[in-house]
Amino acid sequence: MAAMTLSQAAGSQRSARDFTLLFRDAPALNGALLDVHRPLLIVRKDGQYELGTADGMWNGESRDREGSPIAAVVPPCSLKNLGDVSFCSDHRLEYPCFAGAMANGIASVEMVEAMGRAGMLASFGAAGLSVRQVEAAIDRVLGSRGDMPFCFNLIHSPNEPGLEAAVVDLYLRRGIRLVEASAYLDLTRPVVRYRVHGIHRDSCGRVVTPNRIIAKVSRVEVASKFFAPPPHKFLQDLVAAGDISEEQAGLASEIPMAQDLTAEADSAGHTDNRPAITLIPTLLALRDQAQSKAGYAEPLRVGAAGGISTPAAAAAAFTMGAAYVVTGSVNQACVESGSSDIVREMLAQAQQADTMMAPAADMFEMGVKVQVLKRGTMFAMRAAKLYELYRSCAGLEEIPPEERAWLEKNLFRASLDEIWKQTREFFLVRDRSHLDRAEKDPKHKMALVFRWYLGHASRWANAGEPSRKIDYQVWCGPAMGAFNEWARGSFLEAARNRRVVTVALNILYGAAVLLRLNALRLQGIPVPPDWLRTAPLELEPLQNRLNGHKER
Repeated sequence: MAAMTLSQAAGSQRSARDFTLLFRDAPALNGALLDVHRPLLIVRKDGQYELGTADGMWNGESRDREGSPIAAVVPPCSLKNLGDVSFCSDHRLEYPCFAGAMANGIASVEMVEAMGRAGMLASFGAAGLSVRQVEAAIDRVLGSRGDMPFCFNLIHSPNEPGLEAAVVDLYLRRGIRLVEASAYLDLTRPVVRYRVHGIHRDSCGRVVTPNRIIAKVSRVEVASKFFAPPPHKFLQDLVAAGDISEEQAGLASEIPMAQDLTAEADSAGHTDNRPAITLIPTLLALRDQAQSKAGYAEPLRVGAAGGISTPAAAAAAFTMGAAYVVTGSVNQACVESGSSDIVREMLAQAQQADTMMAPAADMFEMGVKVQVLKRGTMFAMRAAKLYELYRSCAGLEEIPPEERAWLEKNLFRASLDEIWKQTREFFLVRDRSHLDRAEKDPKHKMALVFRWYLGHASRWANAGEPSRKIDYQVWCGPAMGAFNEWARGSFLEAARNRRVVTVALNILYGAAVLLRLNALRLQGIPVPPDWLRTAPLELEPLQNRLNGHKER
């Protein structure tokens, strides 16, 4: 049978048989593509594509060593080079991958340790925890980390500014040099204080900032503030308080609040549901404008978060120019997360449409929402009901009797008076100012009671409280459904097999393979559809494949 020509194949709908005619040895070619650390040469011979032969790297010739015309050249695609290599070098990483913070310790110490030991970064989920709990996590990380990279979350707390300041005090006292700043609506004095603490000029005249911030944002107006120097007003406040000197305040004008800024698209938890395909280019343009205006000594970088759960998503983000990628929802479904087995099973069953927005516990009164899992739980609908009552009633006493009875029976499973008693005891320790305000403002008292349910809903989920499954608050984005679809039929389909390092390396490796396949397509080489599915590999064979190039 005569070999099919390229024009013949291109003029019809290709079948598996067509591709076997196009390639002399398709399995060998596919295998060479999967060896991402080696360059690939494809030649045309007798109307078919096949692997070419070359000594070392391709040297620009039009024919291979045996004289066959070269049809395509695919360069190596090392995982460490997928993003901006300076991100990895600055943060002492091997791979440009970052497991973002998930509150209440869902992004656990175990997750931080696992990612750090594998040459990646993870941010401990400090939001929602007390200062004492955060310090206990610091003790564990510092006690076991060796020289591994790590990060701690710093969340904007407009309803508890004292807590945000106390966490910054803790981080400065314990020498935490890298934080992920999240959910910020505007800059605050504590986050500015963290950034400029210890700023100085070295012997070569360079401004040195011991503390670094990776800011996670979804709005241009917030991003612009993190890419700008610290505001003069906050610097003067810090000088007046004796936190920094006038000289340090002057040095701060030469640095951005954050060199690294994560474009948070349609993610779990706090999110504006922005599409990554427009948000990433927008923040990249903002980066270029800020860099051009300020002329920072160290260039600004933009990473990508929200929807990063498959090789295709990571490849797209890196292609758009992301310096690094941040995973979230998929990590909560991993065994190292601080969530429960029952939640991990729920997440493993989620599809892309199984999420919805719900009122946020920490910014309830402001109407801020978080994205949560709706499959298997009534939390989102019940939380929305509470917010409706908050908007329509001036206080607990104004809630209609039938509504109050329903709340006490179904949501709180106790009288609202009992819930207020528990809430009061909590804020006697946490922040007494809320109690003073509640005595004067019945609506604030109502908000605190409603926040009791919102706060407990996530704790019930983390603890796997069986009697409260219908009330579980599980932060989740559509990325979870995309991951489940990709993992279907593989060992990663089962929640018990999901580990953060295995998941992260598979996403990065798959992205590298897809980028090599795209290089083929850009050179006019038809790609069999089944090559575009990069099935997950178990950790040991994956590491062998990644490390094999080092032994050559």
